[in-house]
Amino acid sequence: MFSTRRSVTASLALVAFLAACSTTPQQAPPAKPAEPVRMPPPVGPVYVPPQPAPQAPPVQPSQPPQPPAPVPLMTPATFGDLPGWAQDDLRQAWPAFMQSCRVLVNRAAWKSACNAARGIDAADAAAVRRFFETNFVPNLMRSSDGADTGLITGYYEAMLYGARKRGGAYQTPLYRVPEDLLTVDLGSVYPQLKGMRLRGRLSGKTVVPYNTRAEIARSPFAGKELLWVSDPVEAFFLEVQGSGRVQLDTGETVRVAYADQNGHPYKAIGRWLVEQGELTTEQATAQGIRAWIAANPGRRQELFNVNPSYIFFREEKLPDPSLGPKGALGVPLTPGRSVAIDPAFVPLGAPLFLATTEAGSEVPMRRLMVAQDTGGAIRGAVRADFFYGFGPEAMDRAGKMRQPGMVWVLMPRAAAQ
Repeated sequence: MFSTRRSVTASLALVAFLAACSTTPQQAPPAKPAEPVRMPPPVGPVYVPPQPAPQAPPVQPSQPPQPPAPVPLMTPATFGDLPGWAQDDLRQAWPAFMQSCRVLVNRAAWKSACNAARGIDAADAAAVRRFFETNFVPNLMRSSDGADTGLITGYYEAMLYGARKRGGAYQTPLYRVPEDLLTVDLGSVYPQLKGMRLRGRLSGKTVVPYNTRAEIARSPFAGKELLWVSDPVEAFFLEVQGSGRVQLDTGETVRVAYADQNGHPYKAIGRWLVEQGELTTEQATAQGIRAWIAANPGRRQELFNVNPSYIFFREEKLPDPSLGPKGALGVPLTPGRSVAIDPAFVPLGAPLFLATTEAGSEVPMRRLMVAQDTGGAIRGAVRADFFYGFGPEAMDRAGKMRQPGMVWVLMPRAAAQ
């Protein structure tokens, strides 16, 4: 916004008459001091020239507000800072850690620790403890706002009943990956987006978002069914868990594993039910959601469509039922010692110490875990999904697991030096 100033010009004329008369030159008497000229009093208003406005001192440019110092996501700690570390039987986490080392040994930061692990007697509790305390530094995880407490949930390997052909009770399809699903590795184009992928399909020459869950429900992929199962609710929860087993009508049991996803973000249906006033936060467990669906069967698909994410599966053999499904690291998960994390903050494969409480209770649960999986709903630095294993008990406990907790990530000491 600009301001203008008006200038006014004026002039004052003074007329003075000076006269000196003489006829002949004479010696001039000594001069007297000149009398001041007296002007007649003014008539009418007196004009006063405008005075310039006082100039304000120059404004010093203010310093822009400084952003707060970034909160370190990993704060080095000691093993003495970990509540319950001395009481945990670390031998129970050893098999999971050795599974991780099958992958981590090929990474420079982890090679030394994984090579040293080969010489440890897995049955020697003192040796296992000494190994971790010698080779690793625990780091307390914090979220970007500085909070060191986050959400700990649970998941399990589901059991469904199905067939290879549609018929009878088997009316709900599990789909394999569609041929028209495109995956674009953004890191290959923009290095700063390493690890990020874009999923979609071609429409003419344009890549457009892939079908949402609602669109897939309206236009099923005829001929792309992997298996048909008997329970649409359990099929939905199978997608949330990421993998499961299907006992076929022939008596054979196969494993169905995560193969790909349609590219749409995961939305929690339990949260939506709370926002709609259908359930309280305490009721929004897997058990509570199942009960709501049973009481509102006509709204089942409406509820499912809240989550636009859709999971596609692949079939795997089940040679050893005692082994868990493979997680994102590519190794079998260990019940009670494997967790899913957000790999943007926690290195996949790393050991971590979890301090939380048992599912649906205040009983402390403090133990060494191994980050071997990921999940669409697992986002943030202080976030973990506890793998309970297979079977009805695992399903029940995982459904109730929604507890606050703290996480320490164990990073190789050699890499920190």
